Amino acid sequence: MRITIIPDEPIGTIQPEIYGHFAEHLGRCIYEGVWVGEDSPIPNTRGIRNDVAAALRVLRPGVLRWPGGCFADDYHWQDGIGPRDKRPRRINVHWNQEPEPNSFGTHEFIDFCRMIGAQPYICGNVGSGTVRELRDWVEYCNWRPGSTLSDLRAANGSPEPFAVKYWGVGNENWGCGGNFSPEDYCTEFRRYAGFMFNIGTPLFLIACGPCGNDVEWTRRFFAKLRKDYWDFGRIHGFAAHYYCGTAGSATEYTVEQWYQLLRQAAQMEPLVVQQRAAMDAFDPARKIGLLVDEWGTWHPATPGKPPLWQQNTLRDALVAALTLDIFNRHADKVVMSNIAQTINVLQAIILTDGPKMVLTPTYHVYEMYKDHQNGTAVRAIFEADRIEFGAGADVHYLFGLNGAASLRDGMLTLSAVNPHATDAADVRIRILGAGAFRIESARVLTADDIHAHNRFQEEPEVRPMRAKIAGEGTEFGCVFPARSVTVLSMRAV
Repeated sequence: MRITIIPDEPIGTIQPEIYGHFAEHLGRCIYEGVWVGEDSPIPNTRGIRNDVAAALRVLRPGVLRWPGGCFADDYHWQDGIGPRDKRPRRINVHWNQEPEPNSFGTHEFIDFCRMIGAQPYICGNVGSGTVRELRDWVEYCNWRPGSTLSDLRAANGSPEPFAVKYWGVGNENWGCGGNFSPEDYCTEFRRYAGFMFNIGTPLFLIACGPCGNDVEWTRRFFAKLRKDYWDFGRIHGFAAHYYCGTAGSATEYTVEQWYQLLRQAAQMEPLVVQQRAAMDAFDPARKIGLLVDEWGTWHPATPGKPPLWQQNTLRDALVAALTLDIFNRHADKVVMSNIAQTINVLQAIILTDGPKMVLTPTYHVYEMYKDHQNGTAVRAIFEADRIEFGAGADVHYLFGLNGAASLRDGMLTLSAVNPHATDAADVRIRILGAGAFRIESARVLTADDIHAHNRFQEEPEVRPMRAKIAGEGTEFGCVFPARSVTVLSMRAV
């Protein structure tokens, strides 16, 4: 097996926003996960959990998307400002019809973003909202003191503008966000975006893209845009959603199901390539960026747990690593991604239970990969045997080794996933055309059991470990353990 890295063949900058997150008012993501209230015995700062904020800050998250998700298109931002004891209580119609106290609103979200070091990404209400409502939210957030709305923000405790750059114009508008056709949504997008002015801060406006790799949705949206108003300049991003689903359950699966889910995760690559190609037909200069602002695993409901709570195993970690490496390899095509979701929901990076908190295997992938941020993705060729699984007419294949490489300030970062459940990968690494490098550090995430996961108040079964991997020059050997994620940091010498 061989990995060939060519530092002199850059692909594009790996934007920090590719390492973004998503927090929806769903299950225990916001309430108990982020927000516990100022009177809680759980240590907090202005109602936000200290342990969660500290753990997220380590990851250097590029961006955080909020308040949904499906919740966004039934959320009215005025409900979440002002004194908390006077905020209305609503019904969360999309998620179990649970009460929504609106204790966590715009100010709390901005406070949380600042605590963890993420840029805010607000998803606006198209499904049940109005153009005026979304336009006013922009002014409330971004204008300097002096207007009625900005003065209201100041009266609510924030005299300085929030300077929110990223705004989504609806969510999943092909489904829970209004059940629009691509053409009808395009008309609505133009209507809303036309009144989302650069009030104080230049905006990056994001249109709803397809469910999965639905190329027809993309073509029909852009065909309508070109036909009616091709010089419309108020679109900067186009967001697809892709969930690779499950195989088995969150913690119970066979070796074949292990491979099956990883293969489903790998389908993110054709999505990125084909969606960008469809966009290029209308936008060859790539003025409009491709986002994947919801992605991850989606296992069957866990009995006795809140909605969409799922345990997170070593298999989920490999899904995350495979996906992030796809985005890294295609840094010229992808400008943002947001894993679903940050805490206690779907492929969460953190789980909480009252005062207890645990970092999931997926969290550790983000921590290991953070040095890719702001690096230049460079060409890396992975040559390895395919893994065959299944039987008869149902035989499938999975790449036996995959990953990505980036270069920043003389440091070459190589991330590699060995998905084989039992076999290590003995690999020769070659670096072409850029001089010699020396391995300065090597970290590996793996476990003896493919079902391994981290439990509350126990020593973690899955966490990164230092590996004794040495090498210097332009070619050296490396063994990647079975069922592992490895990150090598190499310094130019």
